[in-house]
Amino acid sequence: MSTPSAPLTRRAALALPLVATLPRPAQAAISITDAVGRKVELTKPAERVVIAFYLEEFTAIGGAAGWERVVGFRKHQWAVNRAKTYERFVAAIPRLAALPDVGLGENEVLVPEKVLALRPDLVIVPPWAMTGASAVTAAIEAAGIPILVADYNSQSLEKHIASTIAIGQAIGAEARARELASLYETQIADIRRRAALAQGPRPKVYIEIGWLGAGEFGSTYKDTMWGRMLDTIGADNIANAALAQPAGFVPIAPEKVLAAAPDHIFITGSSWANRPHAVRLGYDVNPETARASLRPYLARPGWDALPAVRAGNVYTVEHSLVRSLTDWISLQFIAKQIYPEPFADIDPVASLRAFHERFLPIPFEGTWMLRL
Repeated sequence: MSTPSAPLTRRAALALPLVATLPRPAQAAISITDAVGRKVELTKPAERVVIAFYLEEFTAIGGAAGWERVVGFRKHQWAVNRAKTYERFVAAIPRLAALPDVGLGENEVLVPEKVLALRPDLVIVPPWAMTGASAVTAAIEAAGIPILVADYNSQSLEKHIASTIAIGQAIGAEARARELASLYETQIADIRRRAALAQGPRPKVYIEIGWLGAGEFGSTYKDTMWGRMLDTIGADNIANAALAQPAGFVPIAPEKVLAAAPDHIFITGSSWANRPHAVRLGYDVNPETARASLRPYLARPGWDALPAVRAGNVYTVEHSLVRSLTDWISLQFIAKQIYPEPFADIDPVASLRAFHERFLPIPFEGTWMLRL
């Protein structure tokens, strides 16, 4: 493997040969407002796109045909972290295997030299690329390449919708994007309406990423991702009181989980690579395997006395069903467990199957959520 190049400075980007840059149009035919309110001007739908993140969201919006417009993407999130899922998408979209990787390993960073060499007419990035990696995006913009910011991580209804419509407008798939945005808005409204019907005190909920295994506490979430989702349905997320920072994801001390005595526990799972003790979920996992990988959590010191464990209210849900266009489905599942009566007629697995059939190029199968 070659050694990654040093980040490109703004001055170096300006010094690149003209073949690596694109002339800016005199007049834009498409004016887009991205997820953070930036104006993105294009003369026509982008035909040479580079994607840094939100790969499955891009697929849902553009379909398999949308990838014909892509010239490079950050492969680590799919090809390395979730190799089994990536293999299925490659089988449906063979072009993925041949597209170059424009990322820098595990880090959520683009390599500017790789991006500019592909002569893109649009680069799609997550919000942290404009802050934590601002030198990178500045180098790309200095070469005259427009950047579109999408943001599904904030778990904001408004930003989910803005991100979806912006991507659709940018790649000539606005009608499909608006269908997805309407579906998302309708489902979130329905979940909120049903959750508001629940009677009694708010249940205390603990959620943890399950990629480390039961022997080590993984991150929980406050006012972001899973934490924001719990807030959406009015659950009492124990991280809100247990974590000192205003928002983020870090582990809770084990004694604080015991002291909080949650009524429901959710440990997320996935098909993470090189995580032998992780909770297993995904396309290639059956329910028996999922439950076997979740069961060791019950043996954590003191957990046998927790209300959630004593009542059998321990669950797993696929971690990729967060910060995504399918996160309303995982929210259905969580809400159905803690508010069973208002959600009695809801079938989250059927929702996920239907989403695959309508918006994704691969068939639905496997195990994505269940109760232990």
